[in-house]
Amino acid sequence: MKNDQVRLNCGVTMPLIGLGTYSYQNDRKTTESAIHMALKELEHGIFGLVLVTLKPWARFAVPNEDEFEKLDLESTWAGMQKCLELGLCRSIGVSNFSSKKIHTLLDFASVTPAVNQVEMHPMWRQAKLREVCGDHKIHVSAYSPLGGPGNSWGSTAVIDHPTIQSIAKERKATPPQVALRWGLSKGSSVIVKSFNESRLRENFVALDLKLDDHDFLQIDKLEQWKIMRGDFLCNDTTSPYKSIQDLWDDEI
Repeated sequence: MKNDQVRLNCGVTMPLIGLGTYSYQNDRKTTESAIHMALKELEHGIFGLVLVTLKPWARFAVPNEDEFEKLDLESTWAGMQKCLELGLCRSIGVSNFSSKKIHTLLDFASVTPAVNQVEMHPMWRQAKLREVCGDHKIHVSAYSPLGGPGNSWGSTAVIDHPTIQSIAKERKATPPQVALRWGLSKGSSVIVKSFNESRLRENFVALDLKLDDHDFLQIDKLEQWKIMRGDFLCNDTTSPYKSIQDLWDDEI
């Protein structure tokens, strides 16, 4: 299947679909050991990209304050930079970072993140964040570019939206192809979850789909809706996040 590449600020090229791993710990030593362990288990010599992920959830369904994942960002990023120096990965990046957190990281980072992977789709367009990342040559990679249908927290609202359906009919395409083409048109890579080979092949058709200015204007009129919000994490007693705005740094 054809798969376009995205060139990152470190010179590495990244395909639209990749393989990842995740460590729940966040200190420098554990960051390095987690990557070593993942490479060993996957029998892989080097990762193309490793991300520091701010997960919008906690370890348990009804978390207490001490059950929230704590992140020592400076130490964790130091560990990431060390892994880059050791040749364990070709590039390092972040996920779910707001504009505020990007600026915080850049205040002490000696290596600028190559990627910020965030929720992004036609109904959550991330214009401000894309601008901030663009100013620092940080590539924005869109997860849930279709709105996360099939996930417990996801929705079919994006691909079922009448505007997306109408554009798809006009372009003789599928609604997922239209949503993916929109994301690609913003210079972003799109990370699609599917275990169905025919659906994967269908998704890749989006690389060749053409949308015009009117299509983009119609999509820009859609109501903004962040699907993976994390409301249940916010309260005035046990949570470090008092509101959804606090959780997402007023970028929701």
